[in-house]
Amino acid sequence: MELLEIAPLLFILALSAGMIDAIAGGGGLITVPALLWAGLAPVEALATNKAQGVFGTLASTVHFVRRGAIDLCDAAFAVTCTFVGAGAGAVAVQFLAADLLAQLIPLLLIGFALYFLFSPRVSNIDSRKRIGSGAFGLLIGTGVGFYDGFFGPGTGTFFAMGYVALLGYNLRRATANAKLLNFTSNLAAFLFFVTGGQILWEIALTMAAGQLIGGWLGAHLVVRHGAQLVRPVLVAVSVAVSIKLLLNQTG
Repeated sequence: MELLEIAPLLFILALSAGMIDAIAGGGGLITVPALLWAGLAPVEALATNKAQGVFGTLASTVHFVRRGAIDLCDAAFAVTCTFVGAGAGAVAVQFLAADLLAQLIPLLLIGFALYFLFSPRVSNIDSRKRIGSGAFGLLIGTGVGFYDGFFGPGTGTFFAMGYVALLGYNLRRATANAKLLNFTSNLAAFLFFVTGGQILWEIALTMAAGQLIGGWLGAHLVVRHGAQLVRPVLVAVSVAVSIKLLLNQTG
């Protein structure tokens, strides 16, 4: 397909994905199939998806920082761990099969959906902290960062879940900090794919424009509406990612 023919649709899809991703993660459910539909090979689709997605997570992260929802000094160690983990995952995916993760992740996400739906800790009020910031960075930053570089679906949900369940963050604050770590893991994988020459830049930049707008809009909605908006979207995205992965296994 000619880029000029599909550019408007890719822009709109990227805008929608950026907005959903800023609220709950899962934007790749929209953009990766769109890139495959546009005729990209699987590796090109994954690389181009990271290239355009990094702009959406950047836009939402910047908005959250400006609104005071993220303490960058407090998050610095988790950011470092996430970057290292994502880089390691992007390298490992070349040598290891992702079949086990594809089977396990849907079950985890369904469990997370039930947690977000019913747990009293998921609210606009901070709750009790269960582990220290250093342990959180090593466990969630490195672990989920590796997962994002290696496989990816539901990364934003995993980060948000960690902040709520382990650090006791309220849902608005958890979503904001999760987006910072998601941007970090996207950036690490993006840099790896740049060196591999797998990114189709014309498509990536077209979609990046939509991601910038969508990411800013989604972050604005999170700051304004908090758990009232984020909780149902997180549940819906968790279920949608699970269904998608399960269908891929049976298809």
